[in-house]
Amino acid sequence: MDERLQKIMASWGIASRRQAEQMILAQRVRVNGNIAHLGQKANPSYDYIEVDGKPIKPSHRPVPIYLLLNKPTGVVSTCADPSGRRTVIDLLPRQLRMGKGVHPVGRLDVNSTGALLLTNDGELTNRLTHPRHHVPKTYEVWVEGHPPESVLEAWRVGVMLSGRKTLPAQVRRLKHRIGSQTLLEIVLFEGRNRQIRKVAEQLGYPVVKLHRSAIGSIQLNRPGEPELASGRYRPLTPSELEFLQTQVNL
Repeated sequence: MDERLQKIMASWGIASRRQAEQMILAQRVRVNGNIAHLGQKANPSYDYIEVDGKPIKPSHRPVPIYLLLNKPTGVVSTCADPSGRRTVIDLLPRQLRMGKGVHPVGRLDVNSTGALLLTNDGELTNRLTHPRHHVPKTYEVWVEGHPPESVLEAWRVGVMLSGRKTLPAQVRRLKHRIGSQTLLEIVLFEGRNRQIRKVAEQLGYPVVKLHRSAIGSIQLNRPGEPELASGRYRPLTPSELEFLQTQVNL
């Protein structure tokens, strides 16, 4: 069956669809010896496809990998960093880092911690990061000061950010430290860049610490099980993977 090259590359764990498109535009992909173009279709069963001079073959397709990582602070959510900072891929053992195509799904900024998905399933990554799919994400956020209920309600309804209103969010107060900070639980249904930090700053209660505790029903620390320590990872359970696939209509 003929499929678009970027979908083939995503299915093979080479890159996400968006990354694959950039690779095609950069003339890093060839089909039957010819430089590929965006939108081109092929079939790995009989077409000779090369990425950076290396052939893609059905027998080379890696076993799908689905992991949940507890990202520590100071680690970047990329596969490589030009500044030489430690990446989330560096936290994995060699057998998962080398030649498997594992990459993070979305991002947590360098100073944030918590739940981050890692996979080599490019199609799942493409769908999970597409704006039309709103997988809820739960955060525990310490902010400066004690925001009143009116501020929390404004956050729930939506705030104008970069000319566009944020989607409604779930926001509730968990506890506070006398005279200094408040811990909030925030559930977002979109993933705009540094959204919580920007909204909190705009409302006058800047973020002190941000931790993502869950992605949908996938919890970083599941009841009755040992806590997933910072910097550690675990495979997704079959029910967790099914949840993700259902959310994005796979």
